[in-house]
Amino acid sequence: MTVRHSLPRDGAAPRLRTLWSFARPHKGALVGALLLGLVASALGLATPMVTKWVLDALGTSSSLKGPVAALLVLLVVGGVVRYRQWTLLGAVGERVVLEARESMVRRLLRATVPAVTRRPAGEFVTRVTSDTVLLREAATDAPIGLINGTVMLLGTLVLMGVLDVVLLGTTLAAVALTGVLFAVLMPGIAAAQQRSQEHLGRLGGLLEGTLRAIRTVKVSRAEDRTAERILAEARSSAASGIRAVRREALAWTASLSGLELATIAILGVGAWRVGEGQMEVSTLIAFLLYAFGLMEPITELSANVTALQAGIAAAERIRETDDLHTESTARPASPPGPAAHQERRHDVPVLALRQVTAAYGPDAAPAVRGIDLAIPRRGHTAIVGLSGAGKTTLFSLFLRFLEPTRGELLLDGHPYRDLTHDEIRARLAYVEQDTPIVPGTVRDNLLLARPDATDGELRRVLRDVRLAEKIDALGDGLGTPLSDTAVSGGERQRIALARALLRTPDVLLLDEATAQLDGLTEAAVHDCIRTRAVSGAVVTIAHRLSTVVDADSIVVMEAGRIRIQGRHEELLAADALYRELVKSLSISTDTAPAPGPVPAPARRAAP
Repeated sequence: MTVRHSLPRDGAAPRLRTLWSFARPHKGALVGALLLGLVASALGLATPMVTKWVLDALGTSSSLKGPVAALLVLLVVGGVVRYRQWTLLGAVGERVVLEARESMVRRLLRATVPAVTRRPAGEFVTRVTSDTVLLREAATDAPIGLINGTVMLLGTLVLMGVLDVVLLGTTLAAVALTGVLFAVLMPGIAAAQQRSQEHLGRLGGLLEGTLRAIRTVKVSRAEDRTAERILAEARSSAASGIRAVRREALAWTASLSGLELATIAILGVGAWRVGEGQMEVSTLIAFLLYAFGLMEPITELSANVTALQAGIAAAERIRETDDLHTESTARPASPPGPAAHQERRHDVPVLALRQVTAAYGPDAAPAVRGIDLAIPRRGHTAIVGLSGAGKTTLFSLFLRFLEPTRGELLLDGHPYRDLTHDEIRARLAYVEQDTPIVPGTVRDNLLLARPDATDGELRRVLRDVRLAEKIDALGDGLGTPLSDTAVSGGERQRIALARALLRTPDVLLLDEATAQLDGLTEAAVHDCIRTRAVSGAVVTIAHRLSTVVDADSIVVMEAGRIRIQGRHEELLAADALYRELVKSLSISTDTAPAPGPVPAPARRAAP
């Protein structure tokens, strides 16, 4: 497993480095966009000076061809430069978003199962969708806009100083006041926006989980109560957003008011200076144009600082996915001899656990303890026990969703640590109890584990699970999109079983594969299990003992340990817990337990 440590969040520099990590691969394009922006800013700064040239030409009855032509050139060239800058920044922004989404999606799908299931799925969806949109502007437009706005602001002030130093002093007072206000208000805006995004992520998680359980919510008449829980996060997000908007509104209002006050002062002082003959009317008009132009860089700076704050918060949330534990894809150092994935050793069990203990977290109590278990290369092994006995944990260990804290697992006699996750799972097939539908068609679901299978092979496994006629009756057959309304729970289970059978795995793992099936279909599934057990290993978890009464070996688990192991008849005679399981599930049998003490032919687990 690999772990990336969280990026530090104290101080502005580390947070900016987090944001820059997304933009760094595109620094060449960003530099190009910056240069184009600076050219556009220079053209904009030149316009009032050319306007003064026009006014001076009018005052002296000089030719207007030169200044008018200059204005037209500034207009055309400025439009072309701005168009090119916007398209370049837009393309870079989309690539930044795409790369962030690719990174998160691949990391989420490569993460360990406990790491992904520790948080609601909807929270991750929010990070992949809405957070990346905020990232786009902050990583591309905002930095360029801040630099361009700063250059435009400084350039405007310099040229205003060239025109008239006295009027410049009046303008600087308004700009300084605006800067102080932004410095005071921006941290609060950033904090409020970050809280808003956090509540939005929790809202996505609650909504996603609720929609998956919509039937339970409705039958419990809990629509309003559940809606209130979800909307509480929406209200918290809105409240944080409103606080941010209020601070932004205060900053904008102060900025606009300061500029308006500066304009009034410039008009008053400028008119007096023109009347006194200390400056020309054309100079005052040009100065006013620059004063009005101050609105653009200040507006640009304000908007981009706000976007930058929101983007930094989003970047940190996106980077948090880097902390997820992931499954290593690197090939471990193999011991001498043939590669483990090429060797089939018939003298050893296909799967084995040696004194395995495992827990779902560093501080969690062990879910299984001291497990010794061998799965023969052929035959049907059933695992039974009360809820919480550790049955599903064994499957998680087999599939390497969970790593043992002690002991080791072996595949064909080779330790799991010497194999990659792909090499292990290539030998196994798994049918989940809940059998979730993978987005796509019936064909997509069946081809998930074996994409090269033909339609003929697909129909064969569908016939094996007695589902071929049902699929043919659907509108587009194998091309029918799957949904909860297209197929029932039992049909989903059979599609999952057909997908597993299509792979012809060495070990078929079934987690209560007959839980939602009628009697006739269950018999067909039992036939599939018996057929598969002739040529490979089948391991089932069963809460319905009818699934496993004819198993070659039954493993009874209790409190995370193997209590006893044997055949059905042996366990009925030897183990009280197994008899209670049979009795509670009303499983009829011709083999009744003998009265009084009996010998124990079954194999008991070592203490």
